Amino acid sequence: MQAQVEELGDSKVRLTVEVPGADVKHAVEHAATDLAGTVKIPGFRQGKVPLTILKQRIGKERLYAEAVESHIGGWFWNAAAQTRIHPVEQPEYGYELPEGEGRDWRFTATVAVQAKPELPDWSTLEVPAAEPEIPAELVEQALQEVQATAADLAPVDGRPAQPGDVLVLDLVMPGDARRDYAVEVGGGRLAPELEQALVGVSAGDSASVEIPVSERETSTVVAKVKEIHEKVLPPADDDFARKVSEFDSLEELRSDLESDLREQLAAELEGQFRSAAVDTLVRAAGVNAQGPLVEVRTRELLNGLARSVERRGLSLEQYLSLSGRTAQQLVDSLNAEAALSVAREVVLEAVADRAGITVSDDDVEEVVREQVEELDDDFDATVARLRETGGYERLREDLRLRAALDRLAAEVKRIPIELAEARESIWTPEKEKPETSAKLWTPGSKEPA
Repeated sequence: MQAQVEELGDSKVRLTVEVPGADVKHAVEHAATDLAGTVKIPGFRQGKVPLTILKQRIGKERLYAEAVESHIGGWFWNAAAQTRIHPVEQPEYGYELPEGEGRDWRFTATVAVQAKPELPDWSTLEVPAAEPEIPAELVEQALQEVQATAADLAPVDGRPAQPGDVLVLDLVMPGDARRDYAVEVGGGRLAPELEQALVGVSAGDSASVEIPVSERETSTVVAKVKEIHEKVLPPADDDFARKVSEFDSLEELRSDLESDLREQLAAELEGQFRSAAVDTLVRAAGVNAQGPLVEVRTRELLNGLARSVERRGLSLEQYLSLSGRTAQQLVDSLNAEAALSVAREVVLEAVADRAGITVSDDDVEEVVREQVEELDDDFDATVARLRETGGYERLREDLRLRAALDRLAAEVKRIPIELAEARESIWTPEKEKPETSAKLWTPGSKEPA
């Protein structure tokens, strides 16, 4: 799919989109399938009407109109992503119906877009950056986790089960039973409701819980505790270090654990710094994203959340009840997240434009090659599929924005967290505002009361 952008002034553009004949044919076939399921033609079962008969009965124009109306939105948004425009309203389309189902077709879309921001000199922006500090307690916790992997199990007498114990259970549920099932309490292998119920249960006793299996149904699970074992950690000494690692001493093992923790924390803090850098530029440039793209992102976030909670055995309604939020509060939160996501893209595209950042085909295909090697896929077939679906250009744009973020993070001023907090705590006249003054909402902030 090819698209060209014409600037019309007043933050409006006209997008001219060339749709390949193969895509038009697919749209017509899809529309025919949909219409065949609703049109009744004597002599044919509903949904089984041949395309030629369907054209004769309903007319080619209606079929092509259905094909265009059902697919033009997807074509437009693919073209918008390809040309890096950010619509803030629904487009006005201009077109004539295709002349044939397998012939290339063209349409135009006139739409208001997010204005390109005027970026400040980002090298003057100050962004707080934390240094990775690993407390001794965290290193000791990591050492204990290593000890736990080499722990022995000892039978427990005289006390009920507690987190960390290994239990031998008989699990009974509708249509299934598992005997002598060994599991650690708190290990995450059982449903959270059952793990909580097992804490405090003695050997010989049972725990019974209701586990949600759908929005309206639950299933009863009975767990009988047959044996309780506790972990006996080996002594933390040089012999232990040699047994569980390549190191000759406990001090070397502890130092290696601290180094790993520091590396993990440094990566996490760097990610937070990069997010803070682009968010600082969003605020400095005064970008407030809105419009259909934000609405689309909000729906994507909501659908993703719904799928996530369903995998955990909950409905979205149950999730809302547990989180203490209303549906509107959830949507408002996701909308603010989506708006910030779009605003970040807008400023990073502006950074890429100002810095002259480009991504070559070789750069894109290097990433594709790395991915296909991991998945043992065919490189040429993957590249061809990505080009056909528009994924190739989306990957190019993703790499371009990553490079822009690299440039931004490298050139803003890093300041210590303590300095930023100290400046924030200093009173200045502009911070003194009447209690009744209006609050300016910005993406990522809480909705004013």
